[in-house]
Amino acid sequence: MWKLLKADNEDDYLMLSGIQHFQFCRRQWALIHIEQQWEENVRTFEGQVLHRKADQPFIREKRGEKLIVRAMPVQSRKLRVTGICDVVEFVNDEVHGVTINGMDGKVIPIPVEYKRGKPKTDDSDLLQLTAQALCLEEMLLCDVKQGFIFYNELKHRISVPFTDELKNKVYSMISEMQDYYRRQYTPKVRTGKFCMSCSLQNICLPKLMQKQSVKRYIEGNIIE
Repeated sequence: MWKLLKADNEDDYLMLSGIQHFQFCRRQWALIHIEQQWEENVRTFEGQVLHRKADQPFIREKRGEKLIVRAMPVQSRKLRVTGICDVVEFVNDEVHGVTINGMDGKVIPIPVEYKRGKPKTDDSDLLQLTAQALCLEEMLLCDVKQGFIFYNELKHRISVPFTDELKNKVYSMISEMQDYYRRQYTPKVRTGKFCMSCSLQNICLPKLMQKQSVKRYIEGNIIE
């Protein structure tokens, strides 16, 4: 059963972007978000270039009956997370929508995330987008039924319905992330083929960690 901690200090909120790191490798997430370590590889650089095209903060664009907001900050006090939505589209919905400044009538928010490459084999992209939807629901007091992910390699976006299953996975994952963060705990490495694509393999040292701890490695070199 997932359990979320209460905190009013926004400095302790977790980053929404960490969901992808955590799904990929819990140790990678801890190295980045707890130990504040980071290295870039080709994949992370390409991802940043793609996001620069979408992340033009606070630019609002009206297209007919649709309002498009880029790089919209979101957060959830319940989940204790914060982050940026690449794009949020506000579309008219007089039945289920809410009233916001700059729009006539009622609207519902639809988060749109931009990703390099193509859909992943895991559900990390879906979970990140679902977490954004949960933030929007809490901030705007409305139901967010679906969002979209635009994949640069496919050149079109796919629809993501926010099911109870996805939402429960988000709650469970963030609860585990919060527990590690509270304890300042970095999990031990679990090596696999995915290590070859990790941007932190030079910091994580997966082959070394399989044999001995970093402390023992350092102590051994000092003795030598």
